[in-house]
This record gives sequence, structure tokens and C-alpha cells, in this order.
Amino acid sequence: MSETILRYVPADPYWQPSPEVADTAVSLLETIAAEADEVTAGFEDEVRFYDPGENWSGVECSACGADAEEWWGDAMDTAAADGFKDLNIQAPCCGGTVSLNDLRYIWPAAFGRFALEARNPEIADTTEEQDRKIAECVGIPLRKIWVNV
Repeated sequence: MSETILRYVPADPYWQPSPEVADTAVSLLETIAAEADEVTAGFEDEVRFYDPGENWSGVECSACGADAEEWWGDAMDTAAADGFKDLNIQAPCCGGTVSLNDLRYIWPAAFGRFALEARNPEIADTTEEQDRKIAECVGIPLRKIWVNV
């Protein structure tokens, strides 16, 4: 059976809120996704990649716009070997220095050490106003990822 996850990850992949702020954000997301099976806040010791699951649609270079699928996997392996401590790479397509976190993921994805999640939220999407309120609650810009697993 397929599951859908609405996930918010801080735009700064190394940042984490306090546990109290995370609890407040969970409460806010529970009001937005009132029918969700579960709403949680997760903290990670190291940066991890939050992908969109079956929604994956590719990735493009943020410097030149070229398709990055050919080199992205190797770049991910290299960055993962060091626990994603440094997300900056030299893009083979154009030679520009880019962050893996800032590549153009066709279906949004992000790196982070914190995620706010609603499992099976039973909503089509959130509004810009709801997204803004959650980001204000957490205290930092967030990236929204719809995950299909």
C-alpha cells in the first residue's frame, strides 16, 4: 500500500530547532493536516538526504540548468562518504561550484538534520500561507517535499 508524506526540511541543511519549537511546529502541522495518520518531528545527528521517493523526477545543475543525473550519483556518493559535511561540488557540466542542496530537484528534495512530517495527510496540498506559518513557527525558511513511498 502506498503512503504519502508531507515533509518540511530547513533550507539550511545543518540547522535544527529546539525540541520545544519542534513540538510547537508538530502541533501546528496537526491542525493543517488534521486527518494525518501521524505528525512527527525528527532530529538527525548527521545531515541526510530527504528524497521524494517514487516522485523522483530528476535533477538539474543550479549553475547552468543542464541535466545533472549523469554525475549526481557520483557526487552524492562522494559527499555521503564524509557524512554530507560539505555539500559543495564542482559541477562537471559547467565547472561551477554548486551545493547539492541547491541543485534543481524537479520534484523537491533537500538535505537536513531535521524534518517535520505528516504521514498520509489526506490533503491535496498546503497553501502558501500555511507554509509561511510553519516556517515562522520553526524560525527558518523551509523546503516542502511531497514523498510517495
